[in-house]
Amino acid sequence: MMLTSKEIGNLGEAYAVHYLRLHGYTVRERNYRAGRYEIDIVATTLRDIAFVEVKTRTCDPDRLDTAIPPKHAVNADKQYFTRRAAGRYLYEHPTKKRPRMDVLEIWLAPTEGKRKPKVLRVNHIKAAY
Repeated sequence: MMLTSKEIGNLGEAYAVHYLRLHGYTVRERNYRAGRYEIDIVATTLRDIAFVEVKTRTCDPDRLDTAIPPKHAVNADKQYFTRRAAGRYLYEHPTKKRPRMDVLEIWLAPTEGKRKPKVLRVNHIKAAY
């Protein structure tokens, strides 16, 4: 049985939290909701507050270099929605930290069964939009 897209997304978000913590971020929120808008991860560094959109895709390792990057799924509508949610978050949690909108792309190897897929590549795009 293959993993569903929801399961792949959940694995990607869990890995993104792990990745951010390894790189010195403090994760403040996961799946922050502001009405119908959502932000996958809110994380901070000493100077910045990052609103992180996580996009996870499975990809054959042999085709990784020719695969369509997950960041392409962050279209104008998605950017608008995450900006709205970020604005609400900042209203509710005032800070002097510099806000930015990041995209964290995660590529996973396809897997059969319920095995945890191998992470092939991670690309953290800071201030993506």
